Amino acid sequence: MSDRGAQGPLTFPSLPVNPPTLADVAERAGVSRQTVSNAVNNPALLRTDTLVRVQQAIAELGYSPNRAARSLRTRASHLVGLRFTPAQEGTANALMDRFVHSLVAATAQVGYHVLLFADDDTEPLSAYDHLLRSTAVDAFIVTDTYLGAPQAAWLTQQRAPFVAFGRPWEDPHASHAWVDVDGAAGAALACDHLLDQGHTRVAWIGWRKDSFIGEDRRSGWSRAMHARGLPTSGLASRVEDTVASGREAAAVLIDEAHPTAFVCASDTLALGVLQTLFDRGMVAGRDLAVVGFDDSQVAQVVPPGLTSVRQPLEQVAVEVVRALQGLLATPPLAMPGVLLTPTLSVRGSSTGA
Repeated sequence: MSDRGAQGPLTFPSLPVNPPTLADVAERAGVSRQTVSNAVNNPALLRTDTLVRVQQAIAELGYSPNRAARSLRTRASHLVGLRFTPAQEGTANALMDRFVHSLVAATAQVGYHVLLFADDDTEPLSAYDHLLRSTAVDAFIVTDTYLGAPQAAWLTQQRAPFVAFGRPWEDPHASHAWVDVDGAAGAALACDHLLDQGHTRVAWIGWRKDSFIGEDRRSGWSRAMHARGLPTSGLASRVEDTVASGREAAAVLIDEAHPTAFVCASDTLALGVLQTLFDRGMVAGRDLAVVGFDDSQVAQVVPPGLTSVRQPLEQVAVEVVRALQGLLATPPLAMPGVLLTPTLSVRGSSTGA
C-alpha cells in the first residue's frame, strides 16, 4: 500500500524544450539555412572558415539533423542490413558478437547504422528480398560465404550493393567487394609457434572437407609442417565444430598418432582437446600443447589460458565500411578484395606458463 499522500503532491520533471532546428543553427552562425544544409551534407562546398563557424554552432546548440526527413529527400535510409544468427549451442563461437560491435561503431562514424535482421533458414533470401523491395536499407553486409550459400550470388543478380565478410570461395572471379582474414596464415602462425618450441609432431583438428574456411586453415598447418620437413600423415582429423567432436578426435589422435601438440580450426575444438587432457589427468602446456582459433572470451578465461589465433575484427569492420562508402558513392567506386592477417594470443596452453 502506498503512503505517497503523506509525502505531499507528486512532482514531475519538466518536459524537454523543442530540439534546435536547422534555422536555429543558421541564425547562430549568421548564415543561410542552405549553408547549414551544405555543412551537414556537402561540407566540401563551403569555405573552411564558414564550415568551422557552422560546425561550432551545431556543437553549441546540440543540433542533430533530422534523419527521417533527409531519407525522404535523398531516398536513402542510411541503414545497412546484416543478417544475424544466434551462436550455435555446444560451441565457443562468439565471433559475430565482436564483429557486430565493431561494425556498429565503424558505421556510426560515417553516418550509417546497422539494421540487424533474422531470416528463415528454409527461405534464406526472404528477408533480403523484403528489405530490398521496401528500400529499408541502402546496402547489405553478407557473412554467409560458406559452400552453397546463395546470398552473394542473389544480391549480385539483383544489382543490390553489398560487401561480404568472407571471400567468394565458390567464384574466385566474383567482382563484389569483400573483406576476409587469412586463415591459412593464422594456422601457420600457430603451428610455427609450436615448432619453434621444439614440437615435431603437431596434430591438426579441423572441420569437414566441404568447409572452405576449414580447408584454408588446414592448409596453413600443412604448409608450416612441410616447410620444416615434418610429416603430416596420420596427424589430422576432420570433424564437426563442437566441443564433443574435438574431445573425441583428440582422444583418437593421442592414442594412435602420439602428438605433442595440437592446432585446431576453432576454440570450440580446442576446448574439446582440453577436456580430453583433463579426463586423462594431463595438463595443457605441460604434457601437451594446444592452440585454438578465434581468441574467444572462453579462450581468455579457461585455465590455463588457451593460446589462440585472433582475427582483427575491428579492422575488418573498418574495411567493410570503407568498401560500403565506395559502393554508395556517386558514381560508385569498385573496391578490391581485402585480406587481413591475424595475430596470435599466447597463453599457458601452449607454453606451460
